[in-house]
Amino acid sequence: MKIRNPLKRLRTIVRQANSGKPKLYNTFEGVFKPTLLTILGAIMYLRVGWVVGNAGLLGGMLVILAALSITFATGLSLSSIASNTRLKAGGPYTMIAKALGLEVGGAIGIPLFLSQAFAVAMYIFGFREGWLRLFPQHPALLVDLSVFFLILTIAFISAGLAFRIQYLVMALIIISLISIFASTTFWESQQPLVLLGDFPGAPETGFTGTSFWDVFAVFFPAVTGIMSGVNMSGELQNSRKNIPRGTLSAICVSSIVYLSLCWWAARIGSADELVKNYTIMIDRALWQPAVLAGLLAATFSAALSSIVGAPRILVALARDEVIPQSRRIGKLSANGEPRRGLLLSSLVVLGALMLRDLNAIAPLITMFFLITYATLNLVVLLESQLGLMNFRPTFKIPQIIPFYGFGSCLFAMLVIDPRFSFVAMVVVFSIYFQLVKKPDNPKHIGDVRSGIFEAIAQWAAKKVIEIDINNFRAWRPNLLVPVKDSSQLLGEFRLLLDICQPEGSIQLLGLARDESVTNFSHRLEKLATAFRRRSIFTAFSMLRGIKEIEGISVVLQSSHSTFFRPNILFLKAPEQIQEWELMQPLFAEAERLEIGIMLLGLHPLAGMGRVEVINLWLTPQISETTFLEKLKKGNLNLTMLMALRLYRSWQGTLNLITVVANTEEVKIAQQYIEELRDLCRIPKQAKTSVLVGQFENCITQTPQSDMNLIGLPKDPNFDFICRMIDLTGSSCLFFRDSGDESAIA
Repeated sequence: MKIRNPLKRLRTIVRQANSGKPKLYNTFEGVFKPTLLTILGAIMYLRVGWVVGNAGLLGGMLVILAALSITFATGLSLSSIASNTRLKAGGPYTMIAKALGLEVGGAIGIPLFLSQAFAVAMYIFGFREGWLRLFPQHPALLVDLSVFFLILTIAFISAGLAFRIQYLVMALIIISLISIFASTTFWESQQPLVLLGDFPGAPETGFTGTSFWDVFAVFFPAVTGIMSGVNMSGELQNSRKNIPRGTLSAICVSSIVYLSLCWWAARIGSADELVKNYTIMIDRALWQPAVLAGLLAATFSAALSSIVGAPRILVALARDEVIPQSRRIGKLSANGEPRRGLLLSSLVVLGALMLRDLNAIAPLITMFFLITYATLNLVVLLESQLGLMNFRPTFKIPQIIPFYGFGSCLFAMLVIDPRFSFVAMVVVFSIYFQLVKKPDNPKHIGDVRSGIFEAIAQWAAKKVIEIDINNFRAWRPNLLVPVKDSSQLLGEFRLLLDICQPEGSIQLLGLARDESVTNFSHRLEKLATAFRRRSIFTAFSMLRGIKEIEGISVVLQSSHSTFFRPNILFLKAPEQIQEWELMQPLFAEAERLEIGIMLLGLHPLAGMGRVEVINLWLTPQISETTFLEKLKKGNLNLTMLMALRLYRSWQGTLNLITVVANTEEVKIAQQYIEELRDLCRIPKQAKTSVLVGQFENCITQTPQSDMNLIGLPKDPNFDFICRMIDLTGSSCLFFRDSGDESAIA
């Protein structure tokens, strides 16, 4: 019989690990085994008896089932996600980032990585407690560091070696469970079963009871190990099949083990004994060393699984350039092992070990796991609700499952520790906002955020149409801006920005010659991006092979029935009367379609001036009519709204100016302006001027402005446009109402 040399076998494993051939793992080795061994950890050995002692047999089972139901719902959700696509490395981070974008993925992934690293330290502390029971004379720090460097060495060689060692761990845990259930005390027990504990307290039994939710909070961390297999998503033979099968089967097996141990604990001792003696499972086992070995093996295996999983999350974050020094951290070894990520993760673990006690932040680690679980459930809920064609999981689940998983995770966070829940949420949102502000943050291709917002927009559009699409109070400027050359908007960029901020929108219409389409389209896209960077919703489209006026008319007509249709046509005043004549059909078409006109006459020398003083020219309304009729007759609704928006943006000076023919009309004009100021809610700082005489003569008496706002007559005259620009010595904006806006709404 041939006996294998263990050292020779180890050298073979190391040689295979460095062979340059990445190993792919099957369902059992890559998912089921690490997941099961992480769930069956120290809490199973040290706290199941305490749970039953406080809650009773049925109460303890209810606590365990409540915790497992959250885990099971999340397991079903992540299985559904995994079956929809073949996942790259990164496990839960990749699932979230692929659906909700890198910002959300990074906000969840970074705390999840830290939680995995800190969990390594907690499992090492658990191992040390069991070790010191056997060898109390050993220094605690030396035990911690020895275990740390051992698991680091194993993980550094390869994940394959770690998984092979877990076979031994699994064998030890199975032997320990056999020793527990083979206990003579268990089979010969005459202990009366306590079905429900007295949660508020039980003075007659000599101990103080614990509330149901406090018991739940103590037990729940036991079932937060379902990510151990998912973390290996990039190294599985077929993640679409391996993750659902391995994760769900591990949850089912662990559920049977925990519920069976509840029955065992209820028969093995009184409530007082179960609550006070954390090691009763070791003390009452058939063979105590086997259970102690199982405890040591479970904590060692959990630490090993976590130190294997943490660097894979870190490398996935680096791959998407979410963290600094991404290129260095994300580099893999020749055999596909994330050794640089492992070394960085080990530094975090070592720092946590030096704290010597993680009890203070242990609840925070649980919170980060719960936030991850909640987000995974939310991903499935959103994608199934949207009904997108790209979400076609082969493992389908009812929508009630992710809904329950999401809600129960949030509830568990509040039950376990509201303070740490708040801290965890602050951390996640802080990381999210930092990632959003990153100027070079790459955008994840294929996430469903656009689908989510589109669905919300469609729902909102339906509601608006049902109520009233022409709501005066909800009016906002939606500009259609024809562009013949992207350079023409450079001088008008600031004006358009000031008019549209904060809630307006712009649709750029490129009118290109055939030979310039490609270059023009690229420049137009950059111009739209510049508006978007300043939070202005901007879209752009291109027309070619069609005359300018015809093209604009076609776009106005085609967009008339759309929801986000333009309500203002922005035009630049032409320099030649021939061009003016060509524009007249466009004015008529805009009036027919009830679209406002904004005509910019840019002064050749003054340009936008100081961007400070605004002169609003009012047509005197002396006739006895209603105020609404006066506004409409004076073509003043759009003019007034734009004057107020420009004044708000410029933070300068607003002058209200009108000219009357004689002194008898001054008082009536002043009353009209006062009524205008009151109903239109014009700022008190605005100045009023009523001038007497000929219009053109009075212009020289007004303050020098940077922009004049003037109502456009029904039959505009080219000479009037040119004369106003010349006489005011500054740029002018001419307006015609569409009928859908109101200055007094």
